[in-house]
Amino acid sequence: MHSRLLSAPSHASAASSSPLPFAAAHPCRASWTPRPTSPPPPLSLLRATASMHPSPPPEGHSDQPVHGVTNTVVGVLGGGQLGKMLCQAASQMGVRMAILDPLEDCPASSVCHEHVVGSFNDGATVSEFAKRCGVLTVEIEHVDAVTLEKLEKQGIDCEPKASTIMIIQDKYRQKTHFSKFGIPLPDFVEVDTLSSIEKAGEMFGYPLMVKSKRLAYDGRGNAVAHDKKELSSVVASLGGFEHGLYVERWTSFVKELSVIVARSRDGSTVCYPVVETIHKDNICHVVEAPAEVPDKIKKLATNVAEKAIKSLEGAGVFAVELFLTQDNQVLLNEVAPRPHNSGHHTIESCYTSQYEQHLRAILGLPLGDPSMKAPASIMYNILGEDEGEAGFTQAHQLIERALDISGASVHWYAKPEIRKQRKMGHITIVGPSKYSVKARLDKLLQRDAYDPKKVKPRAAIIMGSDSDLPVMKDAAVVLKKFNIPFELTIVSAHRTPERMYHYALSAKERGLEVIIAGMVASLTSVPVIGVPIMTSSLHGTDSLLSIVQMPKGIPVATVAIGNAENAGLLAVRMLASRDPELGDKATEYQHDLRDMVLEKAKRLEELGWEEYTELYLKKH
Repeated sequence: MHSRLLSAPSHASAASSSPLPFAAAHPCRASWTPRPTSPPPPLSLLRATASMHPSPPPEGHSDQPVHGVTNTVVGVLGGGQLGKMLCQAASQMGVRMAILDPLEDCPASSVCHEHVVGSFNDGATVSEFAKRCGVLTVEIEHVDAVTLEKLEKQGIDCEPKASTIMIIQDKYRQKTHFSKFGIPLPDFVEVDTLSSIEKAGEMFGYPLMVKSKRLAYDGRGNAVAHDKKELSSVVASLGGFEHGLYVERWTSFVKELSVIVARSRDGSTVCYPVVETIHKDNICHVVEAPAEVPDKIKKLATNVAEKAIKSLEGAGVFAVELFLTQDNQVLLNEVAPRPHNSGHHTIESCYTSQYEQHLRAILGLPLGDPSMKAPASIMYNILGEDEGEAGFTQAHQLIERALDISGASVHWYAKPEIRKQRKMGHITIVGPSKYSVKARLDKLLQRDAYDPKKVKPRAAIIMGSDSDLPVMKDAAVVLKKFNIPFELTIVSAHRTPERMYHYALSAKERGLEVIIAGMVASLTSVPVIGVPIMTSSLHGTDSLLSIVQMPKGIPVATVAIGNAENAGLLAVRMLASRDPELGDKATEYQHDLRDMVLEKAKRLEELGWEEYTELYLKKH
């Protein structure tokens, strides 16, 4: 065992670094240097000499009255970006954090109370580190789980439990465990010889996914054999059969989903909204929250995730990665026993971030509300685009653009080295709608944001016949004025009943938030605004009565006969109720109307009614 203790940098040294580096500088990289030390004494001695705080009593618990949330010291194995964000959440709660990581300048080193420089895979180091802590947790699953199991037997509180870490560390063992609990999975089988993998290829077909059992993450440890001829080279690329391999049937998925599940000490769970993860070169690149999938898929994904986590032991936050297949099956891909990349957005978008939630769970505190406080969020990983200074410069340019985007928050991990595809930070954008956050991401990435054929409509205007268009176009003009993406089409209840049926049933799934038309209200939960159309015989009263006399349970809003403009404005107000930016535009529109009326009143008073009539009202 060889380890030593570092305290966090002083506030003075932290304040001396620029909050925003210039183009040639590294964005927010840690700049402090630990004091020179003589050869390190044992950790048992160092516990009495921490420079920031007096060392805690045995087992990391204070015998003093609790001031704040807890006196318990939380020990974290690993000091990467997840550990850093755990420490940041702990700081808000006043929870003391100790980190064990072999790198002196690891991301968490600048924000923890104590940083022990040592390996989290060394049993003796982990054992000594555990003595400093009231509860021990992980920010990376590739730790010495055998030592954790021994520590648990000695009474050390480890969350989640060592048994869970052991299951997760071995992906084949993980799949075997979940299959015993009836969790839906891709077909899989262990392979240890060329003949066994050839047999698996015959059984599952090609392409064939070949995976390492251990130390596989961010695309590492996975390879695809497209035919039998590639099997030998694929096996060799993964270190050979002695490395421990298994194969999975190729899954043709349409989306990759993720659910963050928090489990308390008493076994109760809460689930965060289902998100979609978009990968680049097998690395998570973008996370969209909430996922744009039907409610039944969200429920299915949540049920699969919750069932999987309830089969494991221990408290904390878990990430469950899932495949959504073409036939609407939800299959479990893998589980992480810790906060996860797919939950970064929760810092800004949810009432309780995954990091605060993890601390709540392992400390035995009440679990927080996991629901979103923003209607939509998108998380973009800052991945290394180049090596060295060129990579830092590119990252800084991206950060500069992000700081100019509404709703964007920058997280820089302060890793001292940049490599291609390395996770260096992330940017979260929150906003009133998925459309708005995607548009802001396009701006961030300097993409051509507006393509009418690709933008998903938020509103729909549907007519029974094109003869209604002279009236209904006024609603379209209003929606266009407020920059609301919409679709306008013909859906006849009498001539195309099947089209109307399918259109209405799929409206919510396709992202529509309001429909201007009355005949689909019984088939969708999306709000509907009916527009009575002027008729030759009854002057539109028949159309009006057909809307206002809908049966109980089928609400339809309506406007004056032929007043599609008001229908458009009502749709704007409905959307503005959860879209602050749109709400500001609607308020501005009201102010413009007020100003217009006041201007007319002023002119009338100044000119008199006769001249005013002659100038403004007389028909020419």
